[in-house]
Amino acid sequence: MRGTRHMKNWMKKFLLIAIVLASSLSPLASREAKAELKVDITRGVTEPIPMAITTFIGSDGGSNNVGQQISSVVTADLERSGLFRQLNPASFIQPPQDIAASGPKLPDWKTIGAQGLVAGTVTPVDGGRYRVEFRLWDTLVGNQMAGLAFTTTGDNWRRIAHKIADVIYNRITGETGYFDTRIVYISESGPVTKRVKRLAIMDQDGANHKFLTDGSDLVLTPRFNPAAQEITFMSFRNKRPRVYLYNLETGQQRMMGEFPGMTFAPRFTPDGRSVIFSLIRGGNSDIFVMDLASRKVVQLTNHPSINTGGSHSPDGRQIAFESDRSGKQQIYVMSSGGGEAKRISFGDGRYGTPVWSPRGDLIAFTKMLGGQFYIGVMRPDGSGERLISQAYHIEGPTWAPNGRVLMYFKKTGAGYKMYSIDLTGFNERQVATPLDASDPAWSPLLP
Repeated sequence: MRGTRHMKNWMKKFLLIAIVLASSLSPLASREAKAELKVDITRGVTEPIPMAITTFIGSDGGSNNVGQQISSVVTADLERSGLFRQLNPASFIQPPQDIAASGPKLPDWKTIGAQGLVAGTVTPVDGGRYRVEFRLWDTLVGNQMAGLAFTTTGDNWRRIAHKIADVIYNRITGETGYFDTRIVYISESGPVTKRVKRLAIMDQDGANHKFLTDGSDLVLTPRFNPAAQEITFMSFRNKRPRVYLYNLETGQQRMMGEFPGMTFAPRFTPDGRSVIFSLIRGGNSDIFVMDLASRKVVQLTNHPSINTGGSHSPDGRQIAFESDRSGKQQIYVMSSGGGEAKRISFGDGRYGTPVWSPRGDLIAFTKMLGGQFYIGVMRPDGSGERLISQAYHIEGPTWAPNGRVLMYFKKTGAGYKMYSIDLTGFNERQVATPLDASDPAWSPLLP
């Protein structure tokens, strides 16, 4: 199948050879001190922090090129978060070569308005590898905030850039970064009456895009295994709707199990050892869970209504799901073992597609009201409902692994596009894809 061989090569290509060597940490971090450069990302509208991200300097032509690429990706990652703004390099007073040779003249960077300064070097080492070093300074206080070194293969520079952006994001915001991640989604093309849908995967910034299936079978709702390089999805192979597992390292696919009715809405449990899914039998749909090792299946709901869309809390103790047992589509929470369910959505309209935040503090959902769709969040007890995005048709929320950013898809013109937005409801941005896109799922941070 198309994409299988490429996925194997992609996984090998992005294997991190060595990261954050203990022997290299001490000299880089020795000057670190408590800094005042911080941003409170819970406040909503925040003026982006002006940053000076200089070109990483190499010792030859090849390492210079790698350095330029790394600094470009770091800049793009941070700017896309909406929390950082890169200053025009033409305003830089001190050349990056001078920083590498003798350190930064922080008053010069403060003069041009930079609150944070990032500089780095790329040095070739044995076996075609590179040692990448970077430092982050707070120009207002005059202290180094972070400094790390990575040793990696030459074709792994993009992952190094994402990891550097994650460190900077974490050091300034206090939150875990989310740049070294991937997105799996449904790529759509063709006329409305004959839509071709393929599984596709890419880095969170759109790079390294690959198709995993060839479009011969309709596919829907891909979801990542949080503990392994694997996804689950629904496919209409041979016109039979079934849940499948796809190994991202080998490209192999296998049907999760043979069931008498339609299986759909799969999602891994937090430990990655089981899959929760929905099964239609006798005109009703209920929620089941299968242990992937033993193949044991347990029914979790037993109600004469539609019950689907199960999503575990990160501790694995509870499940949020949607049901029309009250007369219209609403969100309920029950124990992970099944049993009595508690309704948590009580606003006007209908609620669906609940997804528990990786933090465990919120549940994202789709709301339908008055001919409009909304993406919103609420606490697990149903309190604190907030609607953060609206469109004629918008759905399918998925969380970044730090629980601070959401991605979803919405109708734009004749097709669908994916968007990301900050949890506060600001900084909505379209996520670039080659074709129309739907059903995104955000991976955990890559190992």
